Amino acid sequence: MPPKIVVVCGPTATGKTKLGVALAKALGGEVVSADSMQIYRNMAIGTACPSEEEREGIPHHMMAIADPGDNYSVARYVEEAAACVDDILARGKVPILVGGTGQYIDSLCAGRTFSAFRPESGQRERLQKMAAQGGLPGLWEDLQKIDPEAAEKLHPNDERRIIRALEIWYETGKTITQHNRETQAIPPRYEACTITLTYADRADLYARIDRRVDVMMEMGLVEEVKALLASGVPAHCTAMQAIGYKEMTDAVANNGDLQAAAEEVKLRSRQYAKRQLTWFRRNREAHWIYLPKEPDFTSVLRDSTEFLREKGLG
Repeated sequence: MPPKIVVVCGPTATGKTKLGVALAKALGGEVVSADSMQIYRNMAIGTACPSEEEREGIPHHMMAIADPGDNYSVARYVEEAAACVDDILARGKVPILVGGTGQYIDSLCAGRTFSAFRPESGQRERLQKMAAQGGLPGLWEDLQKIDPEAAEKLHPNDERRIIRALEIWYETGKTITQHNRETQAIPPRYEACTITLTYADRADLYARIDRRVDVMMEMGLVEEVKALLASGVPAHCTAMQAIGYKEMTDAVANNGDLQAAAEEVKLRSRQYAKRQLTWFRRNREAHWIYLPKEPDFTSVLRDSTEFLREKGLG
């Protein structure tokens, strides 16, 4: 049987950090972040990275481990987070995986492997150059011939995924469809005891998100963005395309209306929360906690610990 770990997930602004810390205290655990933006250094405000005070002395892993200019991938996350989880387990403690990036959570728990990207091969650069020169339709046709099942699932204009599928084929001789099937046949690496938080009323969730953005602005999100740009972080890199950073970067670069940019951040954050909920609903084994407008954290913690006790934890 795979080892058990706790997963605390849900859309943004639902109190995952607070519950993760409380469960770590109750179970003798340590927190492993599953947030695709908290991995970056010097981006604490826009990613709502928990402060030392909020961590309450509980060790937190997979936070501020990469430079904003890095091309951080799911594959790298799985490799590095699995090492953290295995180390926590080896020390007799309980890993508490906390975050809202569903792909990170699912890939880690499944033990999913990824075909390694070898930049020295030049394949990705070659394919990107072809696409940039108007060759994306031809690449799409190539994928239809090589892997029609994968091509059927992709939009003909989805440049990134088309290139990735072709890259895997040229580098490994396997289609991405075959690679995914082989990976899915592998038994899960961890047994995830999943708690999903959200608000019973969607309007309450959206109000919390809006308030969080207001707090980020008060804390200095604009100054954080300016400091990142001044340090040489490219405006077009993956980290700076994240919600909050992209809007503020555009506003700063064009002397735009910062308040209007903040309203755009709120809108995009609400849209992202909706997508997160769609992703997490796919997990039929998760224990959902629907929060009232003013959550009673004592009740949330009790509900969570009772569920985990039933799962053999605690």
